Amino acid sequence: MKLKVGLLLGDPTGIGPELVAKLLAGYDVHEHAELVVIGDRRYFEMGQRIAGVSLSPRVVSRFEDVRFGGGEIQLLDFPGVPPDEFTLGQLSAEAGKSVLEVLAYTLDLARDGKLDAIVFAPFNKQAMHLGGSPFPDELHFMADRLQWKGHFSEINVLDNLWTSRVTSHIGLRQVSALITKKAVYDAIVLIDGALRTAGVKEPRLLVAALNPHGGEGGLFGSEEIEAIALAIEQARSEGIQASGPFPADTIFVRAKKGACDAIVSMYHDQGQIAMKLMGFERGVTVQGGLPIPITTPAHGTAFDIAGQGKANPQGLYQAFRIACRMGANQKQRKGKYA
Repeated sequence: MKLKVGLLLGDPTGIGPELVAKLLAGYDVHEHAELVVIGDRRYFEMGQRIAGVSLSPRVVSRFEDVRFGGGEIQLLDFPGVPPDEFTLGQLSAEAGKSVLEVLAYTLDLARDGKLDAIVFAPFNKQAMHLGGSPFPDELHFMADRLQWKGHFSEINVLDNLWTSRVTSHIGLRQVSALITKKAVYDAIVLIDGALRTAGVKEPRLLVAALNPHGGEGGLFGSEEIEAIALAIEQARSEGIQASGPFPADTIFVRAKKGACDAIVSMYHDQGQIAMKLMGFERGVTVQGGLPIPITTPAHGTAFDIAGQGKANPQGLYQAFRIACRMGANQKQRKGKYA
């Protein structure tokens, strides 16, 4: 049996519906998984018009009526805010609320074992917050809905290079206090496990320093000595191939030369700037640590080009492929991937 993958349309005010239409029209997704699009039928039709494609999905209103195995596009119609109540390219609390509702429904399906993986076109964090989410991002919403108590964090992927981070969506002034031995160790273990589920047998990890020049032996800060190096040592003692800490301004030079499979960064922009510079449209975000693979393109809702037919589906396709690979390996070993 192939994987059962739920594909969400993303925030309807952005490029999500267009991306999904282009993905389904331009790629043979059924080669890799049985897929069901979950979202408002009107958004999907809008996405087709913007993309300039015409698709003929089989539309159902209940998950129980989805027919897996036929190789046809299945659309589970989940009505949201009417399209005449939002404007493309503009932030909408109502659209954010619709996103939360369809996401919660899809997560429940996954929690009940009815889906093996989830792929979603871009959400907008501010819209989700305005729509009622009490969480800083979709990852925390997902963990809460899945009742997941283990460690989790975003992982970013560009081609064969993966990155995790010790801290994520917080103010920069808060970062230093959160760089502890345990936090760095957890980030190392998280990405090592995710890579193994993605098919990398012996992941090679490089760990970034926090301070300029790697701290210069404590001259520019002590986090490298008191936390990062100790975490690396613990991970190595458990068989994980981690090394560092390396100065952040040169660590991606090492990566581009093939020195590693992944980088563990200390805060959001330390890794994200380099990854997006190297391949913004191809990047993927993995919701690392959750009990099932959940992926999305690393770019956002792109309000500046919403409705113009310019959106590139490559990131969504890569997100789909990674979710399929992780889901297949996870299903084969019948365990949790991180």
